[in-house]
Amino acid sequence: MPADVAFLQAAHCHRPSHTPVWFMRQAGRSLPEYRSVRGEGSILQAIKVPEIAAAITLQPVHRYGVDAAVLYSDIVVPAHAVGFGIDVAPGTGPVVEHPLRSHADLARLRPLDAEHDTDYVVQTVRLLAAELPVDVPLLAFAGAPFTVASYLIEGRPSRTYEHTKQLMHTDPATWHALMERLVQHSVAFISAQLRAGAGAFQVFDSWAGALSRVDYDRFVLPHSRSVFEQLGTWHPGTPGIHFGIGCDHLLESMLDAAQGHGHGTPVLGLDWRTPISEARRRMGAGLVVQGNLDPALVLAGMATALEGTDTVLADNVLTDGTRHPGHIFNLGHGVQPETDPGVLAAVVAHVHEVTATELGTGS
Repeated sequence: MPADVAFLQAAHCHRPSHTPVWFMRQAGRSLPEYRSVRGEGSILQAIKVPEIAAAITLQPVHRYGVDAAVLYSDIVVPAHAVGFGIDVAPGTGPVVEHPLRSHADLARLRPLDAEHDTDYVVQTVRLLAAELPVDVPLLAFAGAPFTVASYLIEGRPSRTYEHTKQLMHTDPATWHALMERLVQHSVAFISAQLRAGAGAFQVFDSWAGALSRVDYDRFVLPHSRSVFEQLGTWHPGTPGIHFGIGCDHLLESMLDAAQGHGHGTPVLGLDWRTPISEARRRMGAGLVVQGNLDPALVLAGMATALEGTDTVLADNVLTDGTRHPGHIFNLGHGVQPETDPGVLAAVVAHVHEVTATELGTGS
């Protein structure tokens, strides 16, 4: 991949030609071309057809001109692939008929052989590595152990995570054994994608914000750190992003986990609640961040979305008036289904135009 790839330059805190942009859930329900290709049924079935998954991954690259493609997949693919018994129900999300509630249930969650169990994902990545423009890397991803565990234990999306927290505190041995198994899943899944041609990765700990800092540090941090440490050993120099929602109180710990990567600068994903400048005040001026336009502002129309975009970009300007090179522009969460694709296209063009003037000239 050429040295001037904007996404990789920013991820390594080197000055890119412009601030790179991609969107979480960018290949998704807001695009009419997605709906025409996707078909009916579970997302897990579409993912199993490499030609469909590759086509969907490419759609936002063609539509928006984003600086990175994110693999069309799902965080429950590994658990589904090993036969645990999890599916994604349209309109609901991940559902498990027989949730994991005891040590005996671990027998249903065998280790992942990514090349065999998820060969269709590997094939999709290879197709994309051959088709993507040379300056648009593919992002591999996996769910963080905690977030995947919460689905396996609760059996469906939850507001309280009562069963998850109960298992943590009443049966810590089973909890840690489960987390170790899910570390293996995350590492194997991401590693297979990187070997097949992906150029960076993101670990989604979407629901870690439901935990206190004390519980996160005790029950989650060691396992998330293990994911980044192993990937750093096997894929040195590959950028890794750590992201969660509602995690302002956990950001220092999440950065600690990502620093286990050990090779290069970790990237900390921010949702819309934490200003970029505040994150750098707390964790150091060299912090590389991803984010963090509120997705609701995109729904509010073109003028509001561009005003919000300018606010995020301004928050990345240093006290000397220069733009920090370590910023990947994104929403603070995924693209909502009702989003106007024209607004997102305008946001991408605006970020590129505004930042190329400064970053591209080195001024």
